[in-house]
Parts: sequence; structure tokens; C-alpha cells
Amino acid sequence: MNNTVANKIVVITGASSGLGAETARHLADHGATVVLGARREERIRDLAQDITAKGGKALAVETDVTDRNSVQNLIETAVSTYGRVDVLLNNAGVMPLSPLENLRVDEWDLMIDVNIKGVLYGIAAALPHMKTQKSGHIINVSSVAGHHVFESSAVYSATKFAVRALSEGLRAEVKPYNLRTTIISPGAVQSELLNGIHDAATAQQLQSFVPDIAIGADSFARCVAFAISQPENVDINEILFRPTKQKL
Repeated sequence: MNNTVANKIVVITGASSGLGAETARHLADHGATVVLGARREERIRDLAQDITAKGGKALAVETDVTDRNSVQNLIETAVSTYGRVDVLLNNAGVMPLSPLENLRVDEWDLMIDVNIKGVLYGIAAALPHMKTQKSGHIINVSSVAGHHVFESSAVYSATKFAVRALSEGLRAEVKPYNLRTTIISPGAVQSELLNGIHDAATAQQLQSFVPDIAIGADSFARCVAFAISQPENVDINEILFRPTKQKL
């Protein structure tokens, strides 16, 4: 691991479990200071305590990514505490898959609010600080579903395609400020996303094979660390990865 991860101030949304929590542990192990944002305050406080007990540096900030002021507070807390934000990992996401004909409109709204607007709120909060610093790295999480639409994924895929479009637009716009951007698109990785599928048929279908092929969240954490650890003149713009067994 390149030591450029060490001493970075890294803000992570969706840090209470799965990909976000594992990435926080991994980066802290390599010397980064992690600022943990999530709605489940008790979980991120416990995680921060675990990290600090092992000699790492972590701060928990209760955050709802559907609330712009809450995301702003997350970033401002990081800046006021540590003086800057080096990396923002827009990791928070939800995946209540279902066929369009089932008209689970409230779930569509939730995916748009978390998966798209949550990313935009993170960008809006962090970008002014990074422009002033003339340094920074914004990492947005898409999905294999942001490259391919599969059964029952129409709205979820739409949100993840949107993340890729936003990230590419951001990449082109921030060149004058020496900023870097990365899109990470995981395949089947162990997380709590399947627990958020409330359409019974869809949940049953995915539970029939995803747990058998899903790889650990540490796979995602290593991708994040790889992107961050590159020299300042190297911009890793997109990482797409899957379990070796995954066909889709």
C-alpha cells in the first residue's frame, strides 16, 4: 500500500455497515483519519470506538444523506475538526428492487433521494472546500447495475447510471482545481442491501444465488484504497469489479 493513504482525512457516508464500515476500518488501518456519516448513530459511534481502540483516528457524525443540511454538517464537522477534507466517499445507497409494474413508487423516490440526491449533496458540501485547497478526491459508488439493467432493476439501475453520468461531468469540470474523481461499481459484495428488498418475489430470486457468490466487503475497501493511494498526478476514474463467479 502506498503511504499516500496515511494522514488523509476521509469522509465516508453510509459508514454504519457493509462497504462503508469495512472501508473505514481498512483506511484507518493504513493511517487515514476517517469521518463516519450514517443515520444509525450508535453503530458509527461503536465503529469509531473500535477504530480508536486499535490506535486509529475516527469521528462519528450522525448523517442523513437525504437532508442537504445534514450532509453539509458532516463535511463542516470534518473541516472544523481536522482543517480539511481530502477524500469524500459517497457510499450511502439503497436497493429496494422490484418490477416497475408493481408500482412501488415510494421506493423509487427513496432510491432517487439516497442514490442520486445524496451524492449531489455530498458533492455540494465538499467541492467548495476542495476547490479552495486545490486538492481533493471525490469517490462515488455506482454498481454493476449502473452498466447493465437486469430484471427488476430499472429504477435502481437508473440511479446508478446517473451516478456515473454525474461523476464523469464532475471529472471534466474539476480539472482547474487539481481534483480527482473515481467511480467504483461493485458486483455482488456482502452487504445489507438485500435486506432492503421488500418485493417478495424479487427478494427470493436474489437470495437464491447472491449469497453464494458474493465476495467480502474488503474487496471494495481495497479498491477505494487503491484509487486513493495513487500519486497526485494519477486519476483513477472508474473501477468495475465482480466476484469471479458472477455472470451478470
